[in-house]
Amino acid sequence: MAQKAGTQKAGTAALDLIVMPGMVSHVEFFHEVPNYTRFLRRLSAFARVVTFDKRGQGLSDRVPGVPSLEERADDLEAVMSAIRSERAALLGFSEGASLSALYSATHPQRVSHLVLYGGFARFANTSDFSLMYEPDILRASAKHWGKGYSIKLFAPSLADDPATKQMWAKGERLCVSPGAYRTMVETNMEVDVRSVLPQIRVPTLVLHRATDLAVPVPNGRFLAKAIPGAKYIEYPAGDHMPYAGTDFEPMCGDIEEFITGLRATPSADIERVLATVLFTDIVESTQRLARMGDRAWRQLLDEHDRSARRLIEQHRGRFVKNTGDGLLATFDGPARAIRCAQELRTASASLGIAIRAGLHTGEIELRGDDVGGVAVHVASRVSGTAGPNEVVVSRVLPDLVAGAGLSFAPRGPHQLKGLDGTWELFTVL
Repeated sequence: MAQKAGTQKAGTAALDLIVMPGMVSHVEFFHEVPNYTRFLRRLSAFARVVTFDKRGQGLSDRVPGVPSLEERADDLEAVMSAIRSERAALLGFSEGASLSALYSATHPQRVSHLVLYGGFARFANTSDFSLMYEPDILRASAKHWGKGYSIKLFAPSLADDPATKQMWAKGERLCVSPGAYRTMVETNMEVDVRSVLPQIRVPTLVLHRATDLAVPVPNGRFLAKAIPGAKYIEYPAGDHMPYAGTDFEPMCGDIEEFITGLRATPSADIERVLATVLFTDIVESTQRLARMGDRAWRQLLDEHDRSARRLIEQHRGRFVKNTGDGLLATFDGPARAIRCAQELRTASASLGIAIRAGLHTGEIELRGDDVGGVAVHVASRVSGTAGPNEVVVSRVLPDLVAGAGLSFAPRGPHQLKGLDGTWELFTVL
C-alpha cells in the first residue's frame, strides 16, 4: 500500500474508490485492527482504493477547533486533486456517509457512484428526528475516550478480548485527543444532511447491518428512502465497523457489483491476501540435540512450541506450521507480528533457547492450511540473516508501523538468495 501525508492507496485498477472515514481515523493504525487490511485488499481487487485522515486526525496535521462539514468536503476535493482523480466512487462510513452525501449532491460531476455504509442523516436526535441518540448520551460517551470503551459500540464482536480492547484504547488516543474528541462530538451534533438527500442524482447504494449498535438500522432505511432511486441492502448481523463482526465478502461483493456491474467469486479474496510473515529458527539446534539427547530435546521443543502457539494466538496471528526447529506464522497487523517476535525471543530465552526471527509484509497465497508466494520466501531469507536473539525485518515494516512505539536500527542493503536486487533490512531494538 502506497502512503503519503495522511493518505493511503491500494490497488492499480482504473476505477478510483475513495473511502470516507467515520468520525475518527488513522490510516496506519487501523491496519492493526483485525481484518481491516484484508477488507481494503478485497476492495482493491476492482478499484484503486484511497483512504485518508481528515484534518486534525491520524497522520494529518493537527488544527485548532473542528472543521465544519463543508470544510471536510473541501478536504475530499483536495484529496481527489492530490491523487489526480477526475471522477471517483465514494464509500462513506458512519459520519463519512453524511459527508459523502453532501459532496455527491454538490459535485455530482466528480462522483460516479455513492455507497453509504452504517450512515445517518443527522448525528443527534432533535424534536423532529429520533433515530439516533440524545445529545446527553453522546456527550457522556466522550468522557471515556482513550480508554477503549467505544469498542463495545463500534465492534462488540471484538470487545471480549482484553488485548484487542487495549489496542483499541491506544487507537482512540492516536486518532484524536480526548479534548478534541469532545469538541468533535459537540460540532457533529449540528450535522444534518436531510435537506441534501433529495438532491442526490448519482447512483446510490445504501448498506446497513441490522445489529449495528453505533448507528441503529432505521438510519440506513431513512437514507435509502430519502435519496431518489437509491438501492438498499440490509444485512442481518455484524458490527458497525464493516470489517468486524461477520464475513465482509457479501458486502464487498455487493459494492463491486453495484460499481462495476460484475461480481468476483469469493475465492478471489481468500486465495491472495496481504499479511506479515514471521519465520523463527532455533540457533545451534543440532549441537543442542547432540548434548541433550533425543528425549530431552523433544521435550524442550514441545514446550517451545506450546509457548509459541500461545503467543501467536494472543497477538491474533495464525500458526501455519513448524519448519524443522522453527516455525512459520502470519499476521494481519505488522506491529502485532513484531511484538509477537519479541515476546517469542523472550519466552525462548527463559527456556535456555536462542532464536532468530525474520519478518516481511507482502501478498501471500493461501493454499489450504499452508501459505506460499514471494512474500513467504522473502521472510524466510530475512530470517536467515538474523543472528542469535535478533529480530530482523524488511524495509516495508518500519514504514507500516510508524508511530507504534517500535524502534529499529538499519542493517544496510543485503542480497537475499534467489531474490533480485538488494534489500534494506532493519534490526528491531
